[in-house]
Amino acid sequence: MDAPVLHALLGGLFTWGLTAVGAASVFLAREPSRKLLDGMLGFAAGVMLAASVFSLLLPGMEMAEAQGQNPLVPAVVGFLLGGGFLRLLDLLLPHVHLFPGAQAEGLPTHWRRTTLLILAITLHNFPEGLAVGVAFGAAGLDPTGAASLGGAIALAVGIGLQNLPEGLAVAWPLRRAGVGAGLAFFYGQLSALVEPLGAVLGALLVGQMMALLPYLMALAAGAMIFVIVEEVIPESQAEGNGDVSTFGVMVGFATMMALDVALG
Repeated sequence: MDAPVLHALLGGLFTWGLTAVGAASVFLAREPSRKLLDGMLGFAAGVMLAASVFSLLLPGMEMAEAQGQNPLVPAVVGFLLGGGFLRLLDLLLPHVHLFPGAQAEGLPTHWRRTTLLILAITLHNFPEGLAVGVAFGAAGLDPTGAASLGGAIALAVGIGLQNLPEGLAVAWPLRRAGVGAGLAFFYGQLSALVEPLGAVLGALLVGQMMALLPYLMALAAGAMIFVIVEEVIPESQAEGNGDVSTFGVMVGFATMMALDVALG
């Protein structure tokens, strides 16, 4: 296995592992408070926002410029394609979002609500895995030096940190619905198993399409920001904890920005 693909796989396994840690909270005697969860979800949104900008969009623009391209073209086109791709999946894949009162979306189905919930988080996690893979692939193969291994590691660490509350947010609603702790944990971590797969796919795509690398980095960023705006932020503010959630976004953004500067 090539080094960039191996690094991407390890990064994806790391982000999945922290989701599993969050899901394992169902074995605790008491559910974390809603205010804490909303603050953690806000933190997750801030991390993803900063990761999209500092670890994907800006290095992709630098790379495009080094290749003699207009940096705005791949950034804008890739970014919009990423959001459009997630919107298409949103329309087709049956799923239901986490926030209260959310209705099933996608093609009509008779699947259980727990299945639809897991599919929603899976849809959410795939672009994160793809972003990790693209970052590690770019760090290993980009001759311009715009993408660094440290930046890819910072991205994986940041996404891992924001996966902690996601594992919790999937597992506890299932636990409240009467699902046993072991099964709730299983479903909570299962939703992130697509991240190692997405990471390997992202690294392989980079290896095959170096000329399109700036587009791929922007595409991953667009997909992540689509998820943030469509799901993470609305969920974090659905229970009236807007101030806590907003503060979490600010802290998450600052944390990821510091990680990227320190490791990149």
